[in-house]
Amino acid sequence: MNVGVCKIRLRLPENSSLKGKRQVVKSILSRIRNKFNVSVAEIDDNELWQIATIGISCISNNKRYTNKVLSRVVDFVVGSRLEAEMLDYEIEILDI
Repeated sequence: MNVGVCKIRLRLPENSSLKGKRQVVKSILSRIRNKFNVSVAEIDDNELWQIATIGISCISNNKRYTNKVLSRVVDFVVGSRLEAEMLDYEIEILDI
């Protein structure tokens, strides 16, 4: 079994409050969850209103597939016209 995890750090330049951040992040999480059938949540920077860190996980029996799904999520976030820009990301695949 392979567990893939991806951490994406986003900047929300147009945002001016935590309430606005929650709306943007909730929309991003929902789009990712619906399009790729992965687990996704905001994992860090909860108190900052212009930075969001989200975590994505995928489980499969094939490393290549796990990496492909997480890479597609990253490409989706970069290519989408979301209200956020990607600052950084990292992907890690663990054998369990």
